[in-house]
Amino acid sequence: MSAEHISGSGGRRRLIMHLGVHKTSSTAIQRHLYRNAQTLSDRLIVRTPVPQTPMQALGQAAMRFSLTPSSDTETLLKVALGEVLDSLPDNDLPVLISHENVAGAPPGKGGETRLYPALPRIAALIQKRARDFDLSFVFYSRGMKSWRSSLWAQIVRSEGYDREFSVFARETQDLPGWGDLRKRMASAVGGDHVVRFRLEDEESFARPGTQLLRHAGLSDEQIAALPELSGSSNERLRPAATEFIRQVNGLSLNPHARKKVADLVAEAQNLFTAETPSEGAL
Repeated sequence: MSAEHISGSGGRRRLIMHLGVHKTSSTAIQRHLYRNAQTLSDRLIVRTPVPQTPMQALGQAAMRFSLTPSSDTETLLKVALGEVLDSLPDNDLPVLISHENVAGAPPGKGGETRLYPALPRIAALIQKRARDFDLSFVFYSRGMKSWRSSLWAQIVRSEGYDREFSVFARETQDLPGWGDLRKRMASAVGGDHVVRFRLEDEESFARPGTQLLRHAGLSDEQIAALPELSGSSNERLRPAATEFIRQVNGLSLNPHARKKVADLVAEAQNLFTAETPSEGAL
């Protein structure tokens, strides 16, 4: 790792905020980072959304602020961010924080139909609190058509969304491109602090986040030496399984029961395909 990647501008400690966004392989990137956090610990401090840690609270606070912005939710976000920063080891190693919920609510969640409208304000709050760091914000993008389709399937599965994709497409038809999000981010925190990577430019999905790790200061050799990631991460369900969950979402079930049904469907997708008739088909 080069000296300029260890220390940022003005000799300040580097802080890289990976914001996702949702459905751009964020879960795979975080699995890869978490698996290799110990290996990287002498070069890079990694923080991912592990349950019952300050990182989980940070994601929850950012999402709450995004959906219901107020002085109270802003304070909760500042407190959660402070707890994450205060938990960092006292050294000069670069820090990589990865949590897609810090970007706020995606289209389809909680009635949101815009492209991360709260993110610039969230980023500005982070920049103010982390003013002692050399801070950069990183987000991945992917082709808008495939992203919206994948996002719809995800919010059906995890958020109780009960409308068909055609309705979701109409609700989000006026979404701007990713360049607009970057422009709004740049207006809030400065263009030099915003980095956008295209998911399509990732070199290997067995080693997700290559562009992010390179930005954090790892060499290609160091990245290649990390063990490959095995198994899928938050993979999209089969169409019939997604449709089944969408129909369930229209029923009067409490959120806990609905989640249990969605989890059962995800675990038994063989019931929702005609590829193996003996195992059943929907």
